[in-house]
Amino acid sequence: MEATTLETGVPGWAHATTTVVVMLGLAWRRQYPLFAVVLALAGIIAGGRPDTPFVLFAAMVVASYTVGLVERGRRALAGLLIAVLPPFAGLLLDGSDPADLVAVAVLYGGAWVVGSLVREQIQRADGYAVEVAAIQGADAERRAQAAAEERVRIARELHDVISHSISVITVQSQAVRRRLPPEQRREIEDLKAIETTARQAMTELRRLFGVLRSPEDRPPLAPQPGLDQLPRLVERTTSAGLPVEVDVEGSPFNLPPGLDLTVYRIIQESLTNALKHAGPATARVRLCYSPAGLQIRVQDDGGGQRGQREGAPSEGHGLVGMQERVAMYGGTLTAGDTVEGGFAVTASIPVGAEATGP
Repeated sequence: MEATTLETGVPGWAHATTTVVVMLGLAWRRQYPLFAVVLALAGIIAGGRPDTPFVLFAAMVVASYTVGLVERGRRALAGLLIAVLPPFAGLLLDGSDPADLVAVAVLYGGAWVVGSLVREQIQRADGYAVEVAAIQGADAERRAQAAAEERVRIARELHDVISHSISVITVQSQAVRRRLPPEQRREIEDLKAIETTARQAMTELRRLFGVLRSPEDRPPLAPQPGLDQLPRLVERTTSAGLPVEVDVEGSPFNLPPGLDLTVYRIIQESLTNALKHAGPATARVRLCYSPAGLQIRVQDDGGGQRGQREGAPSEGHGLVGMQERVAMYGGTLTAGDTVEGGFAVTASIPVGAEATGP
């Protein structure tokens, strides 16, 4: 339509053919950007004077932009020269107005500059994406390693708990057997079998869990802690500079040794994190007993950063270790900033039939 209304020395069908060829070149401009620029330049030259169809000028702008976007180095510079120099020289030879020269430089050269800038932004964004992926991968690997190390630590502690329980079984069975009169031979043999089985279980536990200890590790001389050691933990934390208050809701009940150790470790890790990262603050420990289970919440009013809390290792591995312990008993754990501005760790652990009365 445009070719039929312009006053040029080129027939309308020639304009139409030229436009089709140039547009086909633009369709493949990503694959062949320099070829698209050459076709657009040829279209402008063939467009005739005094007027040239606007679509051919627009095609050159698009092609010049694509060269700046796709090409690099010498090929990109060659595309810029093809787009700017021939039209510039033609206008000079025709004695065109200086405004036309500026328009060529701005339209064709400017499009090339914009394409180059967009390419740099894309490259920078791709670089950032690669860095983020690497950081995320390293973080995932770190968390996986921390989780594995924490599982080993949990296994060692549970070994100590189980070993103590089996030792109690052995000692009590032996004590009962020795109190029985000789005529109760069947009961005596049953108790001997219990003692033998318990000793075999102890031997297998030492063999199984011995591989989890490094050569420099020594079995602990003291029993693993539980909630009975909570007052001492509070006293030590308060002496270190973090005042701690403890609230107990509901009717407390005895916990199995392994779960008792888990609850203690959650409180210990949370208070250690608060002591290291909360700054001047106070902390509150709340134990909520209910028929459904036990909820532990450790909250401080400090101003430490959340990112530091989540990645902060203490004796274990911070939140990673707590999550592993809670998951082992089918519970859930959440941690994050509070509305008041502090930080809170909340764990809910189902207890059910595992708990016993006080």
